[in-house]
Formats: sequence, structure tokens, C-alpha cells
Amino acid sequence: MLLSASSLSFIAIVVIIGTLVIESSIFFGHVSFIEFITGTEWTVLFEPKKFGVQPLVVATAITSLIALTVAIPVGLATAIYLSEYAGPTVRRIVKSTIELLAGIPTVVYGYFALYFISPNLLMPLIEGLGVHSALAVGLTIGVLIIPIVASLSEDAMYSVPEDFRLAAYSLGARKMDVVFKVVLPAALSGIFASIILAFTRAMGETMIAAIAGGFRVFYSFDPREAMQTMTSFIAQVATGDAPHGTVEYQSIFAVGLLLFFVTMVFNVIALLIVRRWQIRY
Repeated sequence: MLLSASSLSFIAIVVIIGTLVIESSIFFGHVSFIEFITGTEWTVLFEPKKFGVQPLVVATAITSLIALTVAIPVGLATAIYLSEYAGPTVRRIVKSTIELLAGIPTVVYGYFALYFISPNLLMPLIEGLGVHSALAVGLTIGVLIIPIVASLSEDAMYSVPEDFRLAAYSLGARKMDVVFKVVLPAALSGIFASIILAFTRAMGETMIAAIAGGFRVFYSFDPREAMQTMTSFIAQVATGDAPHGTVEYQSIFAVGLLLFFVTMVFNVIALLIVRRWQIRY
């Protein structure tokens, strides 16, 4: 019974990979893999049809990097405060409140970006910015993944033995020196792991990208433009914009396989970093 329960995750992964590979092989039977990877035009739902996935990849990368620029400083600052400065009661209350952000449905975040962040915060400040933009998507996803960075980084710092701090204080170190020269280096593997996990979570976000980013496929590195990410394209086609069994429909599996491969690579990197830099106490 225990073996069966522990095997469910493995079986699910095998089924997911098998489905993606089988369906993607049908797609690549009609479309060149080189064109798919290197092409800069993605007009699957229009004529003439182009199957270059680069616009979706660039949009996904831009929104994810913007999200990290929000989540890393805010999340690390929150983790440092909770681990090193806040009392037990404040730590418990603040950490629980921050983790509530992860429980808010992402569709709520999407409409928050569409009806508040874009028209009230970004459009008055940035000329030429429309309601839909990669910038609004990235900022909103950044708020979404703050709990991942903050919670996991705080756990890593909180697990650093108190003897490390006391030894530094006994040598005359100040609080700031203890935090940045003792605690942070000792918890570095956990912090890196939280950042990479947050990055992969940002890449896989769908509803915020679909609502606030729009469905315009545009190859650009300008975050002010409306862009469609890989996940929002999958959501668009899967809801009926392409007939089942067509090349257009099979393209979502090819995009999904690419997204799965990229996130798997980052997860492997996170595991290697943890194993390489982890300090066991």
C-alpha cells in the first residue's frame, strides 16, 4: 500500500511525459523541429501558418524575469526580517499572512493586473503602455511568487544553528554583519533553490498571462508590448480555438513539451546547487 502511494507521483510524471512526447511527435511529423525552435513567427491560428516558437519563449522569459526582480528583493527582505529581527509571535502572524498570497486564485491576480495595475499604476507613468502588457504580467506574477522566495528562504535561514550567530557576536560582530556575513552564506543553497523554484513557478503561470498579457503573439523584447506566453497559448487553443486532431491543436503539446523540458532543467540545476552548496549541521 505504501509503495503504491509513493509510486503515484512517478506514474503521473511518466504518463504526462508519454502523452507530451506521443502527441508532439505527430506535430513534428508535419512541422520541422528546426523551424519550431528557431523561427520568430508564430501564426498557428492564422494564414499563412508559421510555427516558430521564439515569440512565446521570449514572452515567457521576459515576464518571468520581471517577476523575479520583484520577488527576490521583497522575498529576501521579508525572510531576513522574519528570521533575524521579528519575535516569535510577529514571525508566526506575518509568515501566515504572506503565505495567504499563495492561496489567492490566480484568476483574481489576473483581473487585479488588468483593472488596477495597468490602468492605475503603469499607464499614467509609462507612455505608450496599453492595458495588456508583459510588464503588468511580470509585476503581478512577482507578487504571486513572493511567498515562495520568502517562506523557503526564511526556513533556510531559520535553520542555521544559533551557535553561528553567538560565535559572531562574541567576536564583536554587529547584527547586520551577522545577517549578511554569517546567516546568509550558511543558508545560500536554500535561498538559491527558492529562487529557481519561484522562477519555474513564474514560467508556468497561465491565468495572469492570459488575462493581463493578452493573446497577441509578438516577437519583441519590449515589456510594454502585449505578448502571449507559452502557457497562455496552450490555454487559448485548448479551450476550442483549434479543432481536435489538427496540426494547430497538436502544437499545444509541442509547446507544453518545451515548457516541461525547460522547467525540468531548472529543477535539476536547483538540485545540483543544493547538493553542491548545502551545509549539513
